[in-house]
Amino acid sequence: MKTIARLMAVAALTCLALQPAAAQTITSKTFAYFSVGGHTAAELDAELSKRGPMMKHSGARHPGATKIKWGGSVTYVRRGSRCAVGEAKVTLSTQIILPRWKNRNRTTASLALIWDTLASDIRRHEERHAEIARQHARGLERDLKKLRPESDCERMQARVDRVTADAVTKHDADQARFDRVESKNFNDRMMRLLVHRLKNRGE
Repeated sequence: MKTIARLMAVAALTCLALQPAAAQTITSKTFAYFSVGGHTAAELDAELSKRGPMMKHSGARHPGATKIKWGGSVTYVRRGSRCAVGEAKVTLSTQIILPRWKNRNRTTASLALIWDTLASDIRRHEERHAEIARQHARGLERDLKKLRPESDCERMQARVDRVTADAVTKHDADQARFDRVESKNFNDRMMRLLVHRLKNRGE
């Protein structure tokens, strides 16, 4: 359990690709699964290390991940002698990658309980990464809608680029902050969840 806990502590979001985008936020969320085998905690741990999604920024595998991709387009229009944002569209797609244990129904009650608790927490963690991305996509939409016209469209495009770059920076910082808090509180959180499941099982 301790080794699985260490793996979970470093679970994080994966690749991020952001292009200048804004407004009319269109989001999608899909799920993908990878199978793990094993019959003991040690074997499960080895399977997660071997088969979990690879994080590009760390080069390591993790028990769960959220792939986040931003995209979209912005058009510009003339308002008098000035240039303004016309139609704008942002898209956000998230793919949550989760483990699926092939031997879940052929194990001990205690290991099944630990796995179910961990798997549920992995999913909650990755769902939160997706929600953070959605919040920032909506924020980018609002910020770009509020942009005032510039003297020419080159300046307007540069302004859009700066706002988008700021959104990327803030998004990355919030995602990293979330991971730090989750990692710090992992052991206490898992114990609370296990105790809660044990109580519910006994009722």
